[in-house]
Amino acid sequence: MTNIDVNMTELFLDHSRRKLLEQYWPRLRACAESLTAEQVWWRPNAASNSIGNLMLHLNGNVRQWLVDSFNRSEDKRDRAAEFAAEGGIPASVLLERLGATMQEASEVLDRLTQADLVAPYKIQGYHVSGLEAVYQVVEHFGLHYGQILYIAKNVCGRNLGFFSELNKTGRRTQ
Repeated sequence: MTNIDVNMTELFLDHSRRKLLEQYWPRLRACAESLTAEQVWWRPNAASNSIGNLMLHLNGNVRQWLVDSFNRSEDKRDRAAEFAAEGGIPASVLLERLGATMQEASEVLDRLTQADLVAPYKIQGYHVSGLEAVYQVVEHFGLHYGQILYIAKNVCGRNLGFFSELNKTGRRTQ
């Protein structure tokens, strides 16, 4: 293993950690904390998901693709139940569950090596490398975090201020 390989591994894992744990997760948490229970479970229509569904889904995805896969533990995910839920779980409980999973994900990312990233895994029926699994989680989380942000801004009708530092550039921020 060369220094370039080690540096690329560290760069990839550091960037993944920052996006997932320092940007997406805290902002998602802030979105959910600012809403009522009714707003967390609101759906614009039957074909769409609520913030509650998306939080259940993210918990299942991060646990399956990152925590259980790299820990080589049993996958107990019930993906269909993530989308079938229609309420009854308070936002505080959803946040607590997802927060615990994100803590475990952080621990996994802290210990991954180049060998882990090139190793093969079978996740959700897919044959992927460890690098693909980490990338899938970060990309997937970012996608659904964006949906949660959009829903939250729609139901509360205000800017949540996540990009206020960009006001210094003179550009309009949302």
